[in-house]
Amino acid sequence: MPDNQILVIFGASGDLTKRKLIPAIFELEKQKLLPEKFAVLGIGRTEIPNEEFRQKMVEGVKIHGKCDDKYLQLLDDFARKLYYKSIDTKDRADYIKVKDELQKIDSDLDIGGNYIFYLSTPPSLYGIIPEYLASHGLNKSEKGWRRIIIEKPFGYDLNSAKELNKRLLEDYDEDQLYRIDHYLGKETVQNVLVTRFSNGIFEPLWNRNYVERVEITSAEYIGVENRGGYYDQSGAMRDMVQNHLLQVAGLIAMEPPSSFDSTSIRNEVLKVFQSIRKLSDEEIHSQVIRGQYLESFIKGQPVPGYRQEKGVDPDSKTETFVAMKFFVDNWRWGGVPFYIRSGKRLPTRVTEVVIHFKETPHSLFGVNGSHGVEGNKLIIRIQPDEGILLKFGMKIPGAGFNVQTVNMDFHYSNLTHERIPEAYERLLLDCMVGDSTLYSRGDAVLSAWEFITPILDAWRNDPLIKIYGYPAGSWGPDNCDDLVSGKATWRYPCKNLSDDGLYCEL
Repeated sequence: MPDNQILVIFGASGDLTKRKLIPAIFELEKQKLLPEKFAVLGIGRTEIPNEEFRQKMVEGVKIHGKCDDKYLQLLDDFARKLYYKSIDTKDRADYIKVKDELQKIDSDLDIGGNYIFYLSTPPSLYGIIPEYLASHGLNKSEKGWRRIIIEKPFGYDLNSAKELNKRLLEDYDEDQLYRIDHYLGKETVQNVLVTRFSNGIFEPLWNRNYVERVEITSAEYIGVENRGGYYDQSGAMRDMVQNHLLQVAGLIAMEPPSSFDSTSIRNEVLKVFQSIRKLSDEEIHSQVIRGQYLESFIKGQPVPGYRQEKGVDPDSKTETFVAMKFFVDNWRWGGVPFYIRSGKRLPTRVTEVVIHFKETPHSLFGVNGSHGVEGNKLIIRIQPDEGILLKFGMKIPGAGFNVQTVNMDFHYSNLTHERIPEAYERLLLDCMVGDSTLYSRGDAVLSAWEFITPILDAWRNDPLIKIYGYPAGSWGPDNCDDLVSGKATWRYPCKNLSDDGLYCEL
């Protein structure tokens, strides 16, 4: 059970608090996982009375959370744990109001001085808010502990990430800083560790001797929606690859940790990032492809191109699609290519990891007609239709030894008696108990930026690097398959994990 504590949310009048954070905290309340003495203090620039803030958060739980009629009384009781204070977050002197309000709530509820500060704010405030809190002594863990959760993006490039990290470490210890990546809160991402390290059948094969390539895909069906202004300053590389997908690659490629604690696991992920081979200028041209979706028709309906979206520069060169090839130069993975692909306005919403095993050195059996036999694949589906799929060859009934690929699968939905927690729910609880395993450490974030920043610099400075158009609803630029070695191609997944050879749900 977590210690008694107060969760302070900066940017509490914003969308994330209402849609994700408060519903996640209420789920913890339903499961009796919150501490006995607990409060949420929302901080924002907008003047809102306590009761109005509580009512807005109750509406958020009812709309975005899970609240049957039987939980209405519990929700009403939970709302009384919510407080709100308006300050100017850019005025250092105003933070005395935060200190005074915390001391009042702390004294009334006998909390004990344990505070989490959640920065659900624009990135421009990530350095300012912690500094101003520290100037009023709210960083010191003398009476109780103090922790800060920082939303992504952590920096815009390597230099800005270094500067932010340096600024934070002037007032806080590393173990007080929790850099959140909600992808790592997904149950199926965490299951990568269990799949690898609890099964004797997989770990002996998880290396260059048996793996031909590793493929990570994160596809989104939607476009930039109403986030055009933000996205045009970010792009797919910063929005998805630098944080989410490189973190997933780190879990796939890491060595077995000495123990299952935060420090050991994050040490191994860092070693992976430090082993990623930096791309030369020539390799950036040949091993990274960026694209931008064009206007098209999807299911008979017209869809605007990226440059026609609200808030987007009509001449924008911001990428909505990235495909890249890289290598992890260590003993386990030497020579094994890793492929990452992410984009918007693709045929379906799906995130998965595919381990392509090497084919048998000598083909003994025939192939029947159109039933092609692929190499064995282990597919770890992160979303949707969460689960694991293993593809292998089986004999077709009848004369001869003709072979076709079949599926063996497991779906999380089969665990009907088990509830899968939402990502923010898991991550918030982890921070409450002081477990930073699923949070990014500063040195790992900087190592990821060291790999990504030269690519971003080349895109900005080299006019010869093309940005390819692709019709909305397609799988990206036509030349993406050129990245994959030999006769192989990307796997083109369906929304449905199993039976993907029989029908494809998009």
